[in-house]
Parts: sequence; C-alpha cells; structure tokens
Amino acid sequence: MKVSRRTLLKSAAASGVLTAVGTPVFASDIDELVIAYNVNLPSWDPTVGPSAVNPTIQGIYQSVFDMFIHQNPDLSFGPGIVTEWGWNDDKSKIWMDVREGVTWHNGDPLTPEDVVWSLERAGNPETGNPIQFIWGKIGNFQIDGNRITADVKEYEPTIFKWMSFLTGYVLPKKYYEEVGAEGFEANPVGTGPYMVDKFERNAFVRLKANENYWGGAPEFKTVTIKFVTDASSRTFEVSSGNSHVTLEMPYEEFDRLKQQDGIEGTAAPISDIGMIFINDVEPMNDPNVRMAMAHAIDKKTIIERLLSGYGVAIDTLQTPDYTAYDPSVTVPYDPEKAKELLAASGYGPDNPVKFKIQTTRGFKPKDYEIIQVIVGLWRKVGIEAEIEVYEIAKHYELRAADTLAPAAFYNWGNAIGDPTTSTGFAMFGPSPHSVWDGEDLMQMIIPLWGEADEQKRIDGWKEVDKHIAENALVLPLIQYVQPILHSDKVKVTPHASGALLPHLMTRS
Repeated sequence: MKVSRRTLLKSAAASGVLTAVGTPVFASDIDELVIAYNVNLPSWDPTVGPSAVNPTIQGIYQSVFDMFIHQNPDLSFGPGIVTEWGWNDDKSKIWMDVREGVTWHNGDPLTPEDVVWSLERAGNPETGNPIQFIWGKIGNFQIDGNRITADVKEYEPTIFKWMSFLTGYVLPKKYYEEVGAEGFEANPVGTGPYMVDKFERNAFVRLKANENYWGGAPEFKTVTIKFVTDASSRTFEVSSGNSHVTLEMPYEEFDRLKQQDGIEGTAAPISDIGMIFINDVEPMNDPNVRMAMAHAIDKKTIIERLLSGYGVAIDTLQTPDYTAYDPSVTVPYDPEKAKELLAASGYGPDNPVKFKIQTTRGFKPKDYEIIQVIVGLWRKVGIEAEIEVYEIAKHYELRAADTLAPAAFYNWGNAIGDPTTSTGFAMFGPSPHSVWDGEDLMQMIIPLWGEADEQKRIDGWKEVDKHIAENALVLPLIQYVQPILHSDKVKVTPHASGALLPHLMTRS
C-alpha cells in the first residue's frame, strides 16, 4: 500500500488521538476493536440537550445504555428492558412488563422504579429532554410487581415506538440521585453491552464488555472509539490499519478502499435523509423562490455522479420504506420552470435572489459537495446562495433557537419510520426541531397528533406531505446509503437506523 506524505500528515493532524490511545497491533485475533467515528460525544446523558437528538451519536449511547424497547437491525421492535407492552381497550392506559435479572454497571439491580423514574424525568419539562412533548403525554405511573401501568394524559399513537428512539433510554434512579448530573457525566452508568472504561473529551472513549449483559456478553471485550471528524482521516484510519472500522466517507473512497487487501465494505440504505431546511424569513416567504429552488435541483444526477449511485432520490420527508410514503408526490427537476417562477417575482440570472445556506463538511458523505453542486444549479436559474460551513453541534444550537440561515442542509433520522418523526417534528412550528412556522401547515398537523384511527392518521400525513411539496416548505433530497469500511477480520452487522453498534460486531 502506498500512502502519500500529504495524506499521512493530514490524517495525523486530524486524528491525533493515536498517541492518546496507542496504535493497535492487528494480529489474527483482535484483542481491542478500534472504531474511527465521525462525530464527537458532547455529553454522556442520552436524554437531555441537543446531542440527545443527534441520530449519529446513538450508536455510542446504545453501547452503554439500554432503551426501553429494543430495535433490531431491520428496525423491527423486540423485547428490551421492557419485555411486553400494550394499551388497554379504550387506550386510556398503557402497560409495560420490566425484564427481571438486569444489573446496572455498578452492580445495582435494575428495578421497575428505574423505568418509572426515567419516564417521569423524560416527561418533566424542567429536565431539558428535547422530546419532553412526547414523554409528557403519559403519567400517574403505578407499579405492581414487574408490571408498570400509566394513564394516557394525551393520546400518542407512537409512544411505544419512541421507547426505542431518541432519548428513549433507561437511567439508574438511585445512582443518578446519589451523584447528580456532574457525577453521572464523570462516571456514566447504564445496563448496556459495554461499560465506560476511559473517556478523553474530543479524543476517544474506551469501552469494556459488560460480561453480565442480559442480551449476552459482546464478543470484543475492549472497544476504543476515536472521534475523527475529518472524512479523509477516517478512511486513512482503516487503510493504514490504525482502526478496524469506520463509516461515512466519500463513496469513491469507499469503492476504492474496499478493493484493498484486508478491507471490506458494507453499504445499505438507512433511515437518514438529506434535506434542506427552509426558514420562514426573507426571501423564503416568497413561494416562487422556494419552488424555484426545488425545481432547480437535479437529484438524480447528484446521486449518480457525486454519490457514485449510492442514494435514493426523494421528494417528501418519507422514504420508500416509511409508513406514509406516497410515490404520487413528486417535484420534478425543471430548470425552465424555476426561471419562470423567479421571473414572476422579479428575479433572474441578471438579478438573482440572494441568501445564505448553511452546511456541514464531512459529517455525511459529500455533504458540502452536494451543496456546492446545488448552489451551482441555482446560480443558473437566478439564485445566488452563499455557503456557510459549520459543525453539526452548531446546527442544533441554531435550530433550537430558530435562528438558522434561510436555508440549511441537514440529515434527518427517523429510525421508527413514522410520519410524526419525519414530517411531523421537522415541520411543526412549535417543535424545537422545526424552523418553519407557517400557520396553514400547523393547522393541518395539529389534528393528526392525537388521531386514533390509524388509516385516517396516515392518510392525513400524506396530505400534509403533498401540501409541503406543492409549496416547497422543505427540500427533501436523498435517502442515504451508509458506507462502512472495515477490516476483513471483523464482521459488521449494519443497523438500518444508521447506528454503528460494536456489540453487533464479531470476529470473521
């Protein structure tokens, strides 16, 4: 293998954690699994703050903490800490049975009280859970043996789906109350397949296997996850043998490196989608501008030429495998139509409409390059967009404060495939995850939150998606295919949620 001095220096600069964690020696039997990860870990509490709704971090959280309900690699649901669950006949109550014999990492037994405390804490608006508006819909918990019941304060058809999604983690009541938030951050305790052995912020986390894990002890007894945010540095990590596994690199690098001796590649569609948020500020309050933006984007060519064919073009916030996907809703590539729309508002190539668009760079494969191409396509029809690059953490900060630029590129995760978690939270103005505050859309969405008739609920969301597409209130682009490179000594099981889970990895 030939590696240029420039590539070597670039990798060393971006992933200086090599010195901190040591360079592994790869024998036929891997003692320590090393993963080059694409994001940092801002916090160890998986239920509060902006990082709690970052889909990419969930793979780390799920290594240490268990969710209420387990989600399989194909996104189906199965027993977790909660082994069985359901509604009463009139859906005024829910019930859950808690798994017996589970032990926290510090040796304490997990109890139904831990589950109740975790749910009550999640539903308390003072704790900072960004999904509080879901968890707060159940309350008045009662415990009888290992069965928990709760009143439904407001009907939420997806409540059990959320128990395997963002912030749906069980935390230890007794330990957390003893050490407080700072103590928990310094020494997190869960019931997951791995325990935290050492954590160096902005550098790495070393995990050790939980031999008493209820789901069976993981095969790799030690796992080191390096935080390597630069995509080229991550690929070098695997090509040079410094890491066994990495993800989210440019697809041409994926295709090239998976041909290298000792390296294999896995690529499959995941629940993440690439989209452009539209903020309801000038000039986005002009529907002609928004629709022109949509019609000027050639998604098919972007996927074929920039993403090497890895991706699925989408025109709504539903992917083909989501419950409310409607193939009849389309927004065709039509640059002449885009010019007509802009001309109706007094814009054109000689008098372009101007605004800023924000994007990450290297967080997802070709994210910055996708926006570069789109900005070029827009320029041809009379749109001049200035690109601003920021870290993903900044996106969450600005989105929560509703201060994103007029346009902002983002990847949206919806591992449970329900329209409430794709279209709903992304587009419902009062949601902390939305930046479009249009009253018309809000009134269409409000009745659907509590719709008990499932077919009527799904049909309603399809109408919402149609309205959004017709008015270009968001610009859906692609369903991602996740590239994973790994040593041929490691068998990787991809998860359709996009979470990279070391406890699903085994020796080849």
